[in-house]
Amino acid sequence: MSTAFLYALVGVGLFSLGLYALIVHAHLLRKILAINVMGSGVFLVLVALAKRTGDAPPDAVPQAMVITGIVVAVSATALALTLMLRLTAITGSAELPDDPRN
Repeated sequence: MSTAFLYALVGVGLFSLGLYALIVHAHLLRKILAINVMGSGVFLVLVALAKRTGDAPPDAVPQAMVITGIVVAVSATALALTLMLRLTAITGSAELPDDPRN
């Protein structure tokens, strides 16, 4: 088993774990954390795809995509946390209502 395959396997596992948590949990902070875990899984898969055979250096495009993705994920997380705090201040709860008419 190569290291690239191991990275890809762990990345798929992290994505699956994050997707499960996103579906199961109702609390918004847990949903935000689940989305971050899913993003980390995607980053690991991209790093695994950057590996080339032989002694060739890894491909720089997936590495650049991962670095850009990390920056975007941090800013999106900050926005999501700000929106969650705003919703909590307005409604008093950090969960979305089940019925949109309420």
